[in-house]
Amino acid sequence: MFTGIVSDLGEILEVNEQAEGLRRLTIKCGYDPDTIAIGASIACSGICLTVVARGRTRLRDYFAVDAATETLRVTTAGSWRTGTALNLERALRLGDELGGHMVSGHVDGLAELAAREDLPEMARLSLRAPTELMRFIAPKGSVALDGVSLTVNEINNDTFSVLIIPHTLKVTTFGALPVGARLNLEVDLMARYAARLLQER
Repeated sequence: MFTGIVSDLGEILEVNEQAEGLRRLTIKCGYDPDTIAIGASIACSGICLTVVARGRTRLRDYFAVDAATETLRVTTAGSWRTGTALNLERALRLGDELGGHMVSGHVDGLAELAAREDLPEMARLSLRAPTELMRFIAPKGSVALDGVSLTVNEINNDTFSVLIIPHTLKVTTFGALPVGARLNLEVDLMARYAARLLQER
């Protein structure tokens, strides 16, 4: 589990095809590799991925993950190339502060940045989401976009908007996010369960 509070900005160093349908991604990070266990989970732009290697060179620290066919198909991981910037978050530990909301790292779909309004030190983003996911998104509710916990401001048919504060613009990939970009979207777990209960009734 994660909280949607980004703790590092990573960068894709290498993309290597492994067995059929498996791709190894080596990611530059600011984490001390000695503190990363093989088999640990790290959210990479909202996708929960398992660490399969880690290490350091004179110039950089890194870890590597494997992404399988389904992950490459339904998330933005399929388009990651050398130099792609990623929002990183290590898995929640018992006793950690829950600063955002509960995030599983299991992407529900892709949202598209439909419009961006840059305000003084802030930005308002309008995103288009798949129709089947809009019923889980509500004003003042939570969503995770590329692994960032955000509060929904407004809903308008198939779009919703979020306001990005200066700190978030500085420490995530959102500062340079262009219109048309696709983002990994995870709806609020509570909203999903509530909808399921209503459906059963």
